Amino acid sequence: MIVMDAAALQGFLAREFAQVAGDFAVERADAAGVCLRLRVQDKHLRPGGTVSGPAIFALSDVAMYLAILSRIGPVALAVTTNCSLDFMRKPAAGVDMLAEARVLKLGRSLAVGDVMLFSEGMVEPVARAGLTYSIPPAR
Repeated sequence: MIVMDAAALQGFLAREFAQVAGDFAVERADAAGVCLRLRVQDKHLRPGGTVSGPAIFALSDVAMYLAILSRIGPVALAVTTNCSLDFMRKPAAGVDMLAEARVLKLGRSLAVGDVMLFSEGMVEPVARAGLTYSIPPAR
């Protein structure tokens, strides 16, 4: 069940993470998960004209965070406890990246999910991430 839609997630990012909110656009939030866009800019590139690893990590991390929040609501203190990122092919530098995040297990204190990352227009994924988040106890 979704408790925060795409507009609510985008608003949450703007309020709580204003320093990076402009880099991301929530494309979709539904029962299948969240699709998040990284608006690729020069600051996201590394030498050789490709999107940097840290930018790809940020996209996967924010996408999973929002996928979890779409189900539990605006819990700002949920934090990443583990991330495994597989880089599979070179992303394109001149286009945005898209992350398809899905929650695989949502418990009271931990959430586990995966993210497939694509350069816009590419059929094959650029990277895959598996993430675990710690959810703070309700007060």
